[in-house]
Amino acid sequence: MITFRTPGRLTRFRLPLAATAITLLALPLAACTDNNAGRSADDGSDARALSVQANDDACTISAATAPSGTLRFSVKNDGGKINEFYLLGSDGLRIIGEVENIGPGLTRDLVVSATPGKYFTACKPGMVGDGIRAEFTVSDSGQPSQATADDRQLVDQANQQYAAYVKDQTEQLVTATEKFAALYTAGKDDQARALYPKARVHWERIEPVAESFGDLDPKMDLRQADLEQGQKWTGWHRIEKDLWPERAKRYRPLTAAQCKAYADDLVANTHTLYDRTRKINFTVDQIGNGAKGLMDEVATGKVTGEEEYWSRTDLWDFQANVDGAKVAFEGLRPILKSRDPQLDAQIDDRFAALQKLLDQQRSGDGFVSYDELSQSQVKQLSDAVNALSEPLSKLTAAVV
Repeated sequence: MITFRTPGRLTRFRLPLAATAITLLALPLAACTDNNAGRSADDGSDARALSVQANDDACTISAATAPSGTLRFSVKNDGGKINEFYLLGSDGLRIIGEVENIGPGLTRDLVVSATPGKYFTACKPGMVGDGIRAEFTVSDSGQPSQATADDRQLVDQANQQYAAYVKDQTEQLVTATEKFAALYTAGKDDQARALYPKARVHWERIEPVAESFGDLDPKMDLRQADLEQGQKWTGWHRIEKDLWPERAKRYRPLTAAQCKAYADDLVANTHTLYDRTRKINFTVDQIGNGAKGLMDEVATGKVTGEEEYWSRTDLWDFQANVDGAKVAFEGLRPILKSRDPQLDAQIDDRFAALQKLLDQQRSGDGFVSYDELSQSQVKQLSDAVNALSEPLSKLTAAVV
């Protein structure tokens, strides 16, 4: 067993789904030679089943190596803060898989399909700021890392469908963002406010993919509350504050030149996102983990009213995250139904229950302001999100 304590600053990331296929290069190993490739551990246990003991200042992994294939990290939070666990690519930026919102005393599993190569593991106590990382090596087991050949057609279909979905959403995001930026730059604030939540729907539906680009996400979707010292604030939420400054104290509106600069920057970054997503290949574990990641986004930012602090349009984002999770789930259902029909039915029922609650908050072609929700309604939504997240967390393990 190896224990890692906080060594220094961890590069910030909020990327619950790796947007690229897991094709990491096998780099020369400096340490941690693996002797377990393709077989069980010496004590007879499954070498691909790893335990993680996380607390507020340490991250203890049961092993620093594992054979390629389907890995399961069972993460227990022994600390007092909500924690996260990540498997990162060799560059320390790409998110191969992650599990968020692990409350004190809880255990959550991360299941990923990993090819041979160098990785990093990381715990992130408090979900912000510093974290704890360590090197992790996946050796070549000689076994396929994806679903069985019998499921190949269903797997290929799921991957292709999700890639097409991402392509469509990014195309709509570009169009809507350009229109929003034009309205904002022209000083047509009422029209820009009306379009803001509608344009962001396309971002929120594919949020795990959009966030997987570690350089773009903070430029486009960083909240003011998450700014680190010296960090420049740009993107959607910077403009949001300028359009809805009522909750800000002594706010000074942006000049016309500043408005144009922020709008142009957002459009340029959206085009970069669009270009990068043309080259994405997906795997079923990425899709399954992404579905769960979207519900984690709801639990940590939308149902709490933190994401859209200035505009109070959180329910739009909430619905978009649910939409994205449902699309991912639907794509994997043919595989899931053949392997675990009971889990399939349970997830479907809980999606329906959550949607029924959300539908009660519709207003016109959108939703009521988050501030119109009562504490009881917020709790009902939160309970429904948690009820869905529990079976959804088993989806990836069931389909890989």
